[in-house]
This record gives sequence, C-alpha cells and structure tokens, in this order.
Amino acid sequence: MSAGKGLYTAEILALAMELPATPWDDALPHKGTARSRSCGSTIDLALATDLAGAVTALGLRPHACAVGQASAALFARSAKGRSKLEIAQARASLAQWLAGDAPRPDWPGLEVLEAARAYTARHGAIMLAWDAALDALADSNAG
Repeated sequence: MSAGKGLYTAEILALAMELPATPWDDALPHKGTARSRSCGSTIDLALATDLAGAVTALGLRPHACAVGQASAALFARSAKGRSKLEIAQARASLAQWLAGDAPRPDWPGLEVLEAARAYTARHGAIMLAWDAALDALADSNAG
C-alpha cells in the first residue's frame, strides 16, 4: 500500500501507538464513556479541569480500531487548556467535516484522518474522544 492510500496509513498507525502515553487514571475526577454505534468501538476518558473549566489532565482507555485510537491520540495531544465549550464546538465542526458539510476543523493533526472520511462506518470511532470528553464534562460546570 502506498502512502496516503487506504484507511490504515502509516500516520494513523503511528498515532494509535501514542495512546500508552495517555494512560487511564482513576484519580481524575471526571469520567466519561462513548461508543460508536456503527462499529462498536468504545473509549473511556477521565480528565481534570482547573477552576476556569480548562482541561488540565486526561487519561484514556480505548477499545477501538486504529482510526479511533489515532483520533483519540489527536484529541489527547491538544485537549489540555480547552474548555467544555471549545470541545463541544470542535466536536460539532468535526461531525460537519466528516459529513462533507464543512472544511476541516481547526484541531491540530486532523489532516491525518482525511482518508478515513470516505469510510462512514468509521466516523463514530473518530468522534469517540470528543464524545467521551463531553460525557465526562457533563457532570461539571467546566466551560
């Protein structure tokens, strides 16, 4: 397979391998879960926020395909410092982009997932980290 063709590119596989750097942490106070209806992938996400509601720490426990794991790694790379509102806005933009209704969101690294847009069954897996983060933040006043 040549670079940039197919679903499981070298870049996606490399991102998936980053997740051990963001391990699950039971001590983090906000916990959320998300499941993709289309493929059954799941992710558990725990995080902490500061007094202003910005994410200060997070941990992940993925049970997802490489695309879902790569997307979660991109989320983990750039989630710190973001509020619940910023994460919700990014999630909405991501859904619109995947549907072909909007340009790629302003979240670092998403260009790596460009090839996955053609695989609608993977869209739910791509959204997992954002959905789990919003689930975790639903019990807080963050953002």
